[in-house]
Amino acid sequence: MAAIFRKWTVGSVLKSAEKHRLLWFGLTFSTHENPLGIPNAGTPGQDNHRQRLMERGLPKKLPIAGVNQVIVVASGKGGVGKSTTAVNLALAIAANDKSKSVGLLDADVYGPSIPRMMNLAGEPELNKQNLMKPLVNFGISCMSMGFLVDEKSPLVWRGLMVMSAVQKLLRQVAWGPLDYLVVDMPPGTGDTQLSISQNIPIDGAVIVSTPQDIALLDARKGAEMFRKVDVPVLGLVQNMSVFQCPKCGHQTHIFGQDGAKKVAEEMELQVIGDVPLHISIRETSDSGQPVTVSQPDSLQAQAYRSLAKEVVARLPPYKDPLPERKQ
Repeated sequence: MAAIFRKWTVGSVLKSAEKHRLLWFGLTFSTHENPLGIPNAGTPGQDNHRQRLMERGLPKKLPIAGVNQVIVVASGKGGVGKSTTAVNLALAIAANDKSKSVGLLDADVYGPSIPRMMNLAGEPELNKQNLMKPLVNFGISCMSMGFLVDEKSPLVWRGLMVMSAVQKLLRQVAWGPLDYLVVDMPPGTGDTQLSISQNIPIDGAVIVSTPQDIALLDARKGAEMFRKVDVPVLGLVQNMSVFQCPKCGHQTHIFGQDGAKKVAEEMELQVIGDVPLHISIRETSDSGQPVTVSQPDSLQAQAYRSLAKEVVARLPPYKDPLPERKQ
C-alpha cells in the first residue's frame, strides 16, 4: 500500500509539474540540440512572445571602452598551444603594422599564462578614474588575473566569481586607445566563453588545434559554439603541425598530417595558420621572450606573422559604435 501511495504521489507531482510547465512556457521536452525545449514551429504570436522572453534574459553587448576590434583565440581543449599562439599573434600584428596599437587580455582565470610569456609581474596601478592600467612589454598592453594573485596560489572559485573577475578585466581596465585586443580564452566551451561572447562584440574568433584527431574533435565544438552565439570564426590554426629534426632535417608529423585541413573543409572554414613544432617556440615562451620578438627572422616567427596577416585581412571593417553627431 505504501509503495502504491508513493507511486501515485510521485506520478501526480510529475504530471502536475509537466502540466504547469507547458501551460506557462509552452515548451516541449528538452534535447541536447535544444536544451531549453523550445519548439521549432508555432504561431507567429507565440514565436514572437518566446523570442522576447529569450532576449529579455540576454545581456546587451557593449563595446570595451577605447578598443576598436576584439579577436578571441580559443581551443576546444588545453595543451594545444593556444596561449602561445595568442601571445605571438598579438606581437605579430604589432610587428606587421607598427602604427597599430595592440592589447592582450588573459581571460583564463584559473590558469593564466600571459604574465610568464610576456615577462611581466606586479600589481597594476590605478588611474584617476580608478581603472587598472595594463602592464606593457614589447609594446603590448597586457592584463591578466596572474597580475592580481600569486603565481603559485590556485584560484578555487565558483562560476559566479569567475564571471565577476572576467567582467572586471573587461570593464575596469584602461584599455584604450587600442586598434586590436587579442583575448586568450580558457580552453573548452564553458561559462567564460559564453559570458564574453554575450557581453562584448567580438569581431572574429581564431580556433587553435593540433592535427591530432582527439584535439580536432574539441576544436570543432569550439568553432560551433562561436557560430551559435553569432561570432564569426576567422579560421583554424594548425599548431605543432610538423617536427623537423635539428640534426638531420627529417620531418615527422608527430600529431598527424593535415588533420585541421580536413576538419576546416568539412566546416567550410580555412586553415589560416600552420605553425611547426619547434623547441625555440617553447624555450622563448618559457623565458618570457616570445619567438616573434626574440627571433624575428626565424621560420617560426614568419609563421606567426603570416597568421597575423590572415587574421587582420579577415576582420570586418571597423565601425565606430558612437559616431560623432553632425552639428
